[in-house]
Amino acid sequence: MAIEISRGPPHLKGRLGKKAVGQRSGAPRVTEPLFELRLDLPAAGTRDASRSLYEQLKAAIVDGRLAPGARLPGTRQSAAFLGVSRNTAAAVYERLASERLVVSRAGSGVFVAPRASHAPARRPRNVPAVLRPAARLNPIWLRPDVTGAIGFWKEAADDERRGSGSGQVDFRPALVDSRLFPFEVFRRVSAKQIRVLERRPAAFVSPQGNQGNYRLREAITRHIAVTRAVVCGPEDILVTSGAQQAFDVLARTLVTSGRTVVALEDPGYPPLRAAFLAAGARVVPAPVDAEGIVVDAIPADAEVICVCPSHQFPLGAALSPTRRRELISLARKRSALIIEDDYDGEFRFEGGTLEALRTPDAADLVFYVGTFSKCMLPALRLGYIAAPAWAMPTLVAAKNCMDWHSPVPIQAAVAGFIAAGHLTRHVRKMREVYRRRRNALLGVLAQELSQWLEPIPSFYGMHIAAIAKPGVDAEAAAAAALGTGVRIHTLSRYFHGPPDRDGMVFGYGVADVPQIALGLRRLREAFQGRLPASARAQRRR
Repeated sequence: MAIEISRGPPHLKGRLGKKAVGQRSGAPRVTEPLFELRLDLPAAGTRDASRSLYEQLKAAIVDGRLAPGARLPGTRQSAAFLGVSRNTAAAVYERLASERLVVSRAGSGVFVAPRASHAPARRPRNVPAVLRPAARLNPIWLRPDVTGAIGFWKEAADDERRGSGSGQVDFRPALVDSRLFPFEVFRRVSAKQIRVLERRPAAFVSPQGNQGNYRLREAITRHIAVTRAVVCGPEDILVTSGAQQAFDVLARTLVTSGRTVVALEDPGYPPLRAAFLAAGARVVPAPVDAEGIVVDAIPADAEVICVCPSHQFPLGAALSPTRRRELISLARKRSALIIEDDYDGEFRFEGGTLEALRTPDAADLVFYVGTFSKCMLPALRLGYIAAPAWAMPTLVAAKNCMDWHSPVPIQAAVAGFIAAGHLTRHVRKMREVYRRRRNALLGVLAQELSQWLEPIPSFYGMHIAAIAKPGVDAEAAAAAALGTGVRIHTLSRYFHGPPDRDGMVFGYGVADVPQIALGLRRLREAFQGRLPASARAQRRR
């Protein structure tokens, strides 16, 4: 007898939404599980039914088809779900419980026990290489330069354990202090937008051609006009799922595999590099100095040039006015295109306003990429591209090919958040928070670590880079500091080619002032070699 059930038993149809007879008002109602396991059992009433059910359920638990935490059908519905009597089902569950494969929770039911699954890795034997599944993968995604770049933020398991817990200091850049985000305000705005959707649901029509929520695109144009002097209209904006999808959309549309040459700042942001490598671009590094990207060093055949002109990642330098003019002039002369990554341009602390590279005069060749990950929350997964009009139809087609459009409720909520002035207030608050942290960091670096590190002048953003002085081993110091709970990146991990300098990147997105002082004290001890035994052992490894 084969039983395959994907819904509740037939006699419960039409009753699942009603209060059970005798159930007190407000009492929790146990929902019947979705049980979709195929069972091949002997005819009902035979002696082998119990043994067969036990063996099949056990096999499903062990090999992972019934995952830990999955709820098994209640014994009252065992005939409909399992094809056996209530007593038989109870006996089978008791036997599985004795082997610690299931657990019973009073009033809730029987569940697969945590870590009950021991599904072995399935490795086919004696299969010709051309028929193995891995042989069907696009080899681009197996290249170390691609996998390493897209896995940039992933830490080793041991590093994750050592860098978490109380007393830890996280100096990694690009992290956001979500503790300071006005969640209550955002919750109210989101609820209001959900009510609007209830009254006027989004039309169920083809989403093809969707650039993103119009009100959000309108709000974005106002936001970047005020904060970055970017002049554009809603029709020039494409909403993406974060900056990374923006890079991917641009790589898909601007790169012809195996032919297009893309110049990237070196050091730079590895996940940006991954998007272009995966698209088949010929990626070439362009050096960066105190004035930003060295324009004269950009290869002559580069058709796409990627830059962070306001706050170079990770060095922090701003592209000088002279270099800006040179870069735009070079792009026009060579018919090249520019991608401007402005990931944290809202946070300026000193000096005059530095406008974005995408000015009205350069709007036909600059693709401006922004994100809400730094000024709001990374979990929103919202970014945008301000693009030339001639490219927008193709960008929209590429975005639609990926996911049609970003989630409508989130877009509407962010649009309402911006329109009501909440983003402006939050950015102002965070500017002051980050200003205090930045000043504390620079002060301690100058007083305590000047023997080993020289900070790079920077007036924007949420991190500061510092160059190691000659003979200083920043890698060894960072590894030793990790043993004391200080997590920090060295410059070497940002280079595409061989590193031409050593140093560290200090993010102050999540480290408050006391943590900054603690972390830098531990880092000084790492440079001095005065470390606990455990940290010295970490340094040797």
